[in-house]
Amino acid sequence: MPESRPLNLIVSCAENRVIGRDGKLPWSIPEDWRFFQEKTAGQIVILGRICYETWPGAVRDGRRAIVVSSVPLEVPAGVRTAASLPAAIALAGGLAGEIYICGGQRIYEEAIAWPGPIRLYLTLVHAEVPGDRFFPEWRDRAWRQVARREGSDRHWRYTFLTLEP
Repeated sequence: MPESRPLNLIVSCAENRVIGRDGKLPWSIPEDWRFFQEKTAGQIVILGRICYETWPGAVRDGRRAIVVSSVPLEVPAGVRTAASLPAAIALAGGLAGEIYICGGQRIYEEAIAWPGPIRLYLTLVHAEVPGDRFFPEWRDRAWRQVARREGSDRHWRYTFLTLEP
């Protein structure tokens, strides 16, 4: 039985669905990074191995990290591991707090198809950028827009969206 709490997918993505290039975000948007940090602080974060390895702050600010990996990992005390997304969600079910799916590509692909309730926190970067990691197509689904806020900095225009099915 799926977890009854919604899965919160949180992602920053370009118009062409790019989320990463060479193991990094293809942009630096301080307002988006603050939003991500504030939303996930004190919560459960589920992320793939590569995302975990590239985000040293995964367990800062009271986050409880669950790393999805098909190979055994050595992780510090307090970090949990799971062999699959369903196993990670089951593990999260025993913890207090909201569940945030933080990437990467394969984890997002599985999470967006999750049979339980989901919510999408999407920072849509209004640009097409080169990349090698992509967010699954979300625009073909029937979403209800719960919140919307426009933003920009010297380099980027972007929209913060909160969407629910």
